[in-house]
Amino acid sequence: MERYPMLEFNLKKLYNNIKIVTKLCEDNGIKVAGIIKGFGGIAEGAEEMVKGGCYQIGSSRIEQLKALKDRGFDIPLLLVRIPMMCEIEDVVKYSDISLVSEKETLNLLNKEAKAQNKIYGVVLMYDLGDLREGVFYKEELIRLAEYVEYESDNLYLEGIGSNLSCYGSVAPTTENLSQLAEAATEIEEKLNRKLNIISGGGTTTLPLLVRGGVPKKINHLRIGEGINNTQDLPLYWDTNIEGLDPDVFVLKAQIVEINEKPTHPIGQLMVNAFGDLPHYEDRGIRKRAIIALGNQDLGDSSRLVPKDKNMIVLGASSDHTILDIHDCDTEYKLGDIIEFNILYQAMLMTALSDYVHKKIIKY
Repeated sequence: MERYPMLEFNLKKLYNNIKIVTKLCEDNGIKVAGIIKGFGGIAEGAEEMVKGGCYQIGSSRIEQLKALKDRGFDIPLLLVRIPMMCEIEDVVKYSDISLVSEKETLNLLNKEAKAQNKIYGVVLMYDLGDLREGVFYKEELIRLAEYVEYESDNLYLEGIGSNLSCYGSVAPTTENLSQLAEAATEIEEKLNRKLNIISGGGTTTLPLLVRGGVPKKINHLRIGEGINNTQDLPLYWDTNIEGLDPDVFVLKAQIVEINEKPTHPIGQLMVNAFGDLPHYEDRGIRKRAIIALGNQDLGDSSRLVPKDKNMIVLGASSDHTILDIHDCDTEYKLGDIIEFNILYQAMLMTALSDYVHKKIIKY
């Protein structure tokens, strides 16, 4: 008997999405680093990314890259979170390139690379206004690039990059990515050589690419969400890329209760289990179902998209999610399985949860 809740991972649909996105990028002179953190680093998914044309495989967790190294991956592995000082040895051992913004971190990587008798690649991050990681001033970025090139014997400057929209919600634009391109040109003139990587962000740069606004100098994107969670593209960024399948991941959960109840809680209200005070709309008595899946697994139940378009997600506690099924054409019963598309946060959380069973659907 299958166990629920279950996250189904369809490898063929993932592969087809990768082919579409890498071809779009290739046509614009851009190589793709396939980011695996969103689905918990599942190795089979990383393998499909390689088959589909990804130039590198990246993750924010060195443990996920270590698992790929141990599995025999020979494609370059990219650490997309700035290395912690406590993990420098593993970073050099299990990744080939990392994103860096601090001189002291560069020194530690250089020292460890020398100890491991290897040349380690770095991409210097340039903060274009999103205010997450990166050097804030171009002059400082250029000095740091020269430091890597001329004073760090066991490091190789692969290039520069930026991150947009992840913290500060700053959209990638032709204007801010042109700043990255201009910085790359100045660094190349200083070093008298071309940089391999000018990385213009991730999935949120795809809408600009589709509209023809990415500067020609940008030659690298770090993409996960736009491959494995494609419903986010039209929902958040009004972008449709023909052929992308939203069903790479389907979340399934089992009904444990069906009842007709009021839609507004009865009694004095206080904060819920997470310290929030939600708004409840009084719609009278309605039929609802409870599934055995909660915010402990999801992060936020509002990131669920029921396959049944007449179903409404009302909310969740740690372990239960409540669904309005009053207007559904299907007569649901106890034990039935409800299917959902999931937005990025829910994919991230369910992929990592030990309490959500994983089912890999192969070709």
